[in-house]
Amino acid sequence: MLEARGGEARIIAGGTDLVLQSQRGQCLAKAMVDITRIPGLDHIEERDGLIYIGAQVTHGQVAASPLIRSRAGVLAEACGSVGGPQIRNVGTLVGNVVNALPAADGAIALFALDAEAEVAERAGRRWTPIATLYAGVGLCTVDPCTAMITQLRFRALGKGEVGAFERLAKRRALVLPILNTAAIVGLDGDKVEKARIAIGPVAATPFVATEAAEVLVGRTPDEASVTEAAELAAQAAQPRDSLLRGSAEYRKAMVEVLVRRALWRAVEGASLQEGEDANS
Repeated sequence: MLEARGGEARIIAGGTDLVLQSQRGQCLAKAMVDITRIPGLDHIEERDGLIYIGAQVTHGQVAASPLIRSRAGVLAEACGSVGGPQIRNVGTLVGNVVNALPAADGAIALFALDAEAEVAERAGRRWTPIATLYAGVGLCTVDPCTAMITQLRFRALGKGEVGAFERLAKRRALVLPILNTAAIVGLDGDKVEKARIAIGPVAATPFVATEAAEVLVGRTPDEASVTEAAELAAQAAQPRDSLLRGSAEYRKAMVEVLVRRALWRAVEGASLQEGEDANS
């Protein structure tokens, strides 16, 4: 159907962003191809240690999923922060990715989880890292007039691995975040074996604070190491002045606060898991 329209049609699922864009004249497509009745795109499942989420799955379904809550809780937290109940029950996680905004709550968690996306094109299907889908603010490398993302996948968090999501906004619902961050920490005994931190919006795309996360690996997650990681994340972040979100100086300072909070929550959760395993 997309091919028959020659670039004048595009994919729609929840439409919570696309309908508004169309009303504002920001979407030039003359037809919408609704994918919500295509079989096999509504799944949340685990296969061989990987969690798969189909293109029809809404934020509300992700937030409520027992599988996501137990094996990727950071994503459940993030999707539970999107908009309000009406938006969460209609808008899809894949649509959140296609919109390619650096502050999208679901996308920030997916970056922390190092997710991949399956892209269906005329030539076939391919898996690609989520970072390759972002070309700038609102610019997705997958053209919804010629292709579609059919599903997402990422490795389920294992024993001793816990994620946490933190969001700073003017109110709790129906408002864009001033900042958001997702952190994942994996412990082996009393040492950090794995860490990953994603932050938005502090760059043109969701930002992965690699250096900040790496400073934790191999160390005990104490006040000194967590503070150092949070400071490095703030130094690497490059937020801009915004009338909606505040000054760059303020947001840069708050990156440190949010990253520290997320890391501590993740460490506490991972430590609790380690303790439960030791006592079982």
